[in-house]
Amino acid sequence: MRVDRFLSNLPCFNRQQVRLLLVERRVRIDGQTVNDPHAQVREFSRVEVDDQLLQAGRPTRYFMLHKPSGCVSATRDPQHRTVLDCLEEPDKEDLHIAGRLDYNTTGLMLITNDGAWSRRLTQPQTKLPKVYYVETEQAITDEYAEVFARGLYFAFENLTTLPAQLELLGPRSARLSIVEGRYHQVKRMFGHFNNKVLRLHRERMGPLLLDALLEPGQYRALSPEEVRLV
Repeated sequence: MRVDRFLSNLPCFNRQQVRLLLVERRVRIDGQTVNDPHAQVREFSRVEVDDQLLQAGRPTRYFMLHKPSGCVSATRDPQHRTVLDCLEEPDKEDLHIAGRLDYNTTGLMLITNDGAWSRRLTQPQTKLPKVYYVETEQAITDEYAEVFARGLYFAFENLTTLPAQLELLGPRSARLSIVEGRYHQVKRMFGHFNNKVLRLHRERMGPLLLDALLEPGQYRALSPEEVRLV
């Protein structure tokens, strides 16, 4: 069915409102913004207007994984084990990762087929904190916290990182909270002080905390309450 007809058949929109929704690019089909009234809505299409879900398509699924070291944050890889290989779920090809982690970085990883939900979780505009436990080769001083709070300039991207919070836990360990996810961001931040990160573990993303009962490589479905927190 054409998307304009699909929307017009709903009790909440008339034809004029439907035209305006499409012109303003407020309609998404399967995660893609559409403005063509001839775009097709199929039986299993996911249809959204703004943040309102009008047709769910395939059931939405949300998983929390304790990512192990030596695992690629990808849906498929010809050489290495991927995070999806840790999941024993049907139709895994429909799932994607909300916030990647480096090959040897461990901790909380969220996997879903809900594109709007994962965007809310990962976009810098939402400013949801990502919290990491960090161990380094050399001592961490108070200066680190001051510099991270001001933001660091990354010449490659020609940008300055948003303010980050650092809590010292020991001579060479700390807890770091950032609201971005730049390429190797945490390692590059400590690299500013020529201090190598030896261990990096993500504990939290926004309101979602890694389940302490999950061993590396284990996962569980999120509860409806956890999904609604994001």
